[in-house]
Amino acid sequence: MNLIRNILNSRSKKPKDENFSFFIQDIIGFKPKDISHYEVAFTHRSLGKTDDLGNATNYERLEFLGDSMLSSVIAAYLFTKVPSGNEGYLTKMRSKVVSRKHLNELGKDLKLIKQLKTQIPTEQFGINVHGNLFEALIGAIYLDRGYNYCEKFVYSAVINPYVDIENLEGQVISYKSLLIEWFQKKKHKFKYDVYDDTGNEELRHFAVKLWVNDKVIAKARATSKKKAEEKVSKRAYFAFQKKIEQ
Repeated sequence: MNLIRNILNSRSKKPKDENFSFFIQDIIGFKPKDISHYEVAFTHRSLGKTDDLGNATNYERLEFLGDSMLSSVIAAYLFTKVPSGNEGYLTKMRSKVVSRKHLNELGKDLKLIKQLKTQIPTEQFGINVHGNLFEALIGAIYLDRGYNYCEKFVYSAVINPYVDIENLEGQVISYKSLLIEWFQKKKHKFKYDVYDDTGNEELRHFAVKLWVNDKVIAKARATSKKKAEEKVSKRAYFAFQKKIEQ
């Protein structure tokens, strides 16, 4: 009787583990050898989990590892694909592929957050959690199956469906960085004049004016200084676009 009860209990525990294993296998395209790496990749620090030595067990270290593996695979791909590209060109192209915005989109499309184990309601997380989980997943793949499988996953999930060299060349990651580089090259004087602009709104806002050669070129406002500066830079970029692209 006890034997039958044990068998039934073991069967009742399988579906949850098997569902997670099937979820991982469906995403990465091959069967995991050690599912524990992937379980860590979907564990948030709010659970306070530690290993036998007392080290924190959550996705943050895997996120670091996955970021490095992803950059390595993309760098090798670009090095081979664009033999004429110099170091600066290859660095910019890699930054476009592994941009936070792109990684967030990838993680969101794969619905990774649905598997996240956390004590915090997932709706309270910022957008970056999607990209963090995507990087942690890559880190788990590396620990589980090594570099070759990591490369295989990055090709199937990132490079093959999304990386188009001509498209990437036309993408701008940061209008502010682009403008500053051009202003310095052309020896233009410029200044970002940022100030609080809350008004009657509950949410704090920042307004910014971009001065170029003592003239206001564009204005913008947003809920953070960084967003406001990027927004005004984008507007200013279109004002200088013809000159920049000459």
